[in-house]
Amino acid sequence: MEKNNIISIAKNTLEIEIAELEKLKNRLDDDFVKAVEAIHSAKGKLIVVGIGKSAHVGNKIVATLNSTGTPSQFLHASEAIHGDLGVIQKQDVVLCISLSGNSPEIVNLLPYLKDYSSSLIGMTGNKSSRLAEYSDIILDTHVDKEACPNKLAPTSSTTLQMALGDALAISLMELNDFKANDFAKFHPGGSLGKNLISKVDDFLSSQKPQVTENDTVKDVIISISSSRHGITVVTENNNIIGVITDGDLRRMLLKGDDIAQVLAKDIMSANPKTIERTALAKEAMKILKDNNIGQLIVTEEGKYYGIIDLHKLLDEGIN
Repeated sequence: MEKNNIISIAKNTLEIEIAELEKLKNRLDDDFVKAVEAIHSAKGKLIVVGIGKSAHVGNKIVATLNSTGTPSQFLHASEAIHGDLGVIQKQDVVLCISLSGNSPEIVNLLPYLKDYSSSLIGMTGNKSSRLAEYSDIILDTHVDKEACPNKLAPTSSTTLQMALGDALAISLMELNDFKANDFAKFHPGGSLGKNLISKVDDFLSSQKPQVTENDTVKDVIISISSSRHGITVVTENNNIIGVITDGDLRRMLLKGDDIAQVLAKDIMSANPKTIERTALAKEAMKILKDNNIGQLIVTEEGKYYGIIDLHKLLDEGIN
C-alpha cells in the first residue's frame, strides 16, 4: 500500500470520528446537566461499570475523575455478579457504559445497580435498550457510523464515550472549583506535580561558592573550581554584589592584564539574576531560559543562600 493511501485512510478515520463528535456536541441536553448534578451532589462516590471496550473507556474515565477531584471507582461487569457488587453503597451514583445497552452481563446487573445506588446513569448508544429502560438519566452516545470499515470494531463509539467522560470530568472540576494546586496534590510523583508545587529550595545545590570583592584571581579560581557550576558569587556580609563565571576568567586572560593585580571586583558582573528560595521551581526555570543562563543565584530575604542549576531542573522534569 502506498504512503498516500495510508494517510488517506487515517484522515478518513479522523473525519468520521470528528463528525460523530460534532453530532454529540449538538445533542447535549438537560440529561447531561442532570448527570453532572447527580454526581456532584452525591454523598458517596461514582461507580463506573463496563465490559469489553467500554470497560477500558470506563477505567480511563475513572482515572480522569479521580485526578480532578471526583472520587470514582471502576467495577467490571463480569466481576460484579461474583461478589464485587459489594463496592456499591446506597449513597453512590453508578455510571454504566454500554454501546448496545443489551450486553448480557450488563442486563443481568441492572436490577442490582438500580437498587444498590442512589442514581443510575446509562451511557449508551441505544435509547431503546434495557440499560436505557433502567436508567434514571440517559447519556446518548449513538453513532451513525463507526470508523471501522467493517462496522465491527468500536471506534467512533468509544471516542464518543471517552469524550463524554472528559466533559463530565471538566464540568465537575468547575463545579468543585478544582484548581492547579488541587491537581498537584494527586500528582506528587510526576512532572505535572513537580511543576505545580515544587519550590526552588527542593533543587538547591549543596555547593555554595563565594568570594569577597577584594579576593584575588587565585581565590576566584579556587572558588569556582570548588563547585561544578562554573560560577562563584561575590558577596559582602552575605549581600550579593556580583558573580564571576569561568567565562569571565577566560575573557580577562585574553585581555592580557597582569592578573596579579586583578581583584574579584574588577571582573565580576554586577546585578546578577536572583530568585527567592521559596519561589516555584518553574519560575526559576523561566528566568534561566529567558536569560540564556545556566545558573541562578538563590536568596533568602535578599541574602545569598545558594545556587540552582538549569541541568538539575531539566533532569527533574521542571519546564
